[in-house]
Amino acid sequence: MALDQSFVGRTYPPTDPYEVGREKIREFAEAVGDTNPAYTDPHAAKALGHADVIAPPTFVFAITFKAAGQVIQDPQLGLDYSRVVHGDQKFVYTRPVCAGDRLTVTSTIEKIKSMAGNDFLDIRGEVHDEAGEHVVTAWTKLVARAVDAEDAAEGQA
Repeated sequence: MALDQSFVGRTYPPTDPYEVGREKIREFAEAVGDTNPAYTDPHAAKALGHADVIAPPTFVFAITFKAAGQVIQDPQLGLDYSRVVHGDQKFVYTRPVCAGDRLTVTSTIEKIKSMAGNDFLDIRGEVHDEAGEHVVTAWTKLVARAVDAEDAAEGQA
């Protein structure tokens, strides 16, 4: 069953603040193999004009995707998460994420499209710091795959 188009524009409450730590940034940079010293060395980051180490650009995915969980788990939306794959991701920054930031995310359903039985769900996550200043906008596209004949037969067995 296609997702309800009336959910387009629905905004969910901001998340609790997430405190960005130096160690989390270092672990993330190491995990993605990025050796930029601004991610691990406070002196290198300060030499570039930052207050502390900064996070790699995709770091915020962890908090924006968690925030998108409000959308995913909304029982009224009716998304079957067992059929979901991650379709796309995009970030637009106002400024880098910095160690010590306390960030909140507000998720909005931007678009719902059905095609060939698949549902495409675009979620926009607006990330703000403790002062309410915009840091980054993240767009996540989720694809809920159509139920094929084999899956439908298994569900009836």
